[in-house]
Amino acid sequence: MEQKFCQSCGMPLTTDNKGTNADGSCNEDYCIYCYKNGKFTQDFSMDQMIEFCAQFTDQINREAGWNLTPEQAKEQMRRFFPMLK
Repeated sequence: MEQKFCQSCGMPLTTDNKGTNADGSCNEDYCIYCYKNGKFTQDFSMDQMIEFCAQFTDQINREAGWNLTPEQAKEQMRRFFPMLK
């Protein structure tokens, strides 16, 4: 099965972290941190989202088994985020 990613922040989507539509159903494109009850939770530009997400580099490293610096994580996001919706 193909891994899906939040089309706003790039987080890997799981059944536990999918956002919710206005009717309470799961949203297949966005995580709960970006999209809740049919609305985006933040109004960020792509650069602002990258800066916001970079603060979670340590958590990302633990979960993915990586050892990225915040600047390396930002660079990866700069390449990946333009491919998102």
